[in-house]
Amino acid sequence: MNIGELLSRSGVAGASDALTRDVSVISPTGVFLDSREVITNGIFVALPGLHTNGVEFAGEAYARGAALVISEEEPPSGISQAWVRVAHARDALASLAANFHDNPSRSLLVVGVTGTNGKTTTTYLIESIFQQAGLETGRISSVSNRVTADQPEEPSNRTTPEAPTVQAWLSSMREHSAQACVLEVSSHALSLQRVDYVDFKAGVFTNLSQEHLEFHGDMGRYFRAKARLFEMLAPESPAVVNIDDMYGQQLVKTVACPVTYGLDSNADIVPDRLEFEPDRTHIEARTPRGMLHLTSPLVGRIAAYNIVAAAATAVSLDISFSGIEEGVRRFTGVSGRMEKVSSDCDDDLMVMIDFAHSSDALRGLLEAVRPLTRGQVVTVFGCGGDRDAVKRPLMGAVAANMSDKVVLTSDNPRSEQPLDIIADIELGLLDTKTPYVTIPDREEAIVRAIVEANPGDVVVIAGKGHEHYQQVGTQLFPFEDGAVARTALSRRRSSTRMG
Repeated sequence: MNIGELLSRSGVAGASDALTRDVSVISPTGVFLDSREVITNGIFVALPGLHTNGVEFAGEAYARGAALVISEEEPPSGISQAWVRVAHARDALASLAANFHDNPSRSLLVVGVTGTNGKTTTTYLIESIFQQAGLETGRISSVSNRVTADQPEEPSNRTTPEAPTVQAWLSSMREHSAQACVLEVSSHALSLQRVDYVDFKAGVFTNLSQEHLEFHGDMGRYFRAKARLFEMLAPESPAVVNIDDMYGQQLVKTVACPVTYGLDSNADIVPDRLEFEPDRTHIEARTPRGMLHLTSPLVGRIAAYNIVAAAATAVSLDISFSGIEEGVRRFTGVSGRMEKVSSDCDDDLMVMIDFAHSSDALRGLLEAVRPLTRGQVVTVFGCGGDRDAVKRPLMGAVAANMSDKVVLTSDNPRSEQPLDIIADIELGLLDTKTPYVTIPDREEAIVRAIVEANPGDVVVIAGKGHEHYQQVGTQLFPFEDGAVARTALSRRRSSTRMG
């Protein structure tokens, strides 16, 4: 396929423009939105951005061998190379990426999972179910991506990649004979059209709570962004919706093929029996196809929602009950999601890390943790800079109301001052009697919380989960909550032995 054919198939206006005639017969080598990644005969799509405009980097793209630049603007003066102007650059990017890879999603059972909380664990659960049911399955998620079960995992740097990367992953899955893909879909990805032209065979909505308002503006826009996934479904494709959630109740009224689930509602898939143990969850779930008997090593109500969401998705796609039950049983959790980093044999306390970075996620985490403690719950957390500031005191209030002690610290401050962020969080603790301390240095905060905890306590480290960095300004510094916690636990063991 040459550039002219790719432009035509992608519906990109300007394909017959005189500027493109000399390059229309060239075979494109890829579609790029980062000028630094352009290779010879690549197509560079110059996207408008919040801080920079891709047009500024058109010269660099040409210098690296770009055959064509696509933009919403006219070419700057001095540019004489092939240039196509389009009305919507992101739509062009998504369409070009899909067509460059010959629309790989059409050959796959692609399930999209969206919501504020639980996306990652639900994505992994569905993947596990599909694998146990005999479907070779790929995964794209916030933690890691992989083509098939026998291929290596690659760490992710965002929940949902940009369109060229999404399509490249789907293409690789097809080439490796994958039959399905579970794709974690963020609200940013939906707003920025990263998953446009993906042929979703099912969509999953977990819940919606306050998050990302610095980007979306308000909850209405945030909800509409999430709802875009379901507008992309074919009429016969199941929309799996949590109707315990108020936004799920709104969403289910708009979809063509609703499949509802919940823990408390009269849903299509709902537990008749729900039992929590310290190390497992038992669910007897009623479905239109009969009773499911689910046992999982995951614990807590949030885990139960994720399990039922995954099971409901599989039921709606006619996956065997044996595959569903075995897939749930075998899945042991996601790195940085309710991950226990302490040892039952070596430690006299429990240390958990979790990605919880919204008030609802933190509440669910602490609800799950409380039954596990013989002592006190100590919560260590902060909030990210340049992100929704309204949620900060809300998270502070949740931490104070559901913990015995709180340690306020830094998360990813980005361009903000850590103490300013902490001051916002403190507003939620001021009217409570819960003792708290402020330790801006996250490593010091984690170490002190663990070393100073009493036997039988549970130390919860929230906010960063699987992340392997801390962002200060524009720089990323290596940092892992789990690694710091394990070092602190080792120090505590040594101190205990010496004492």
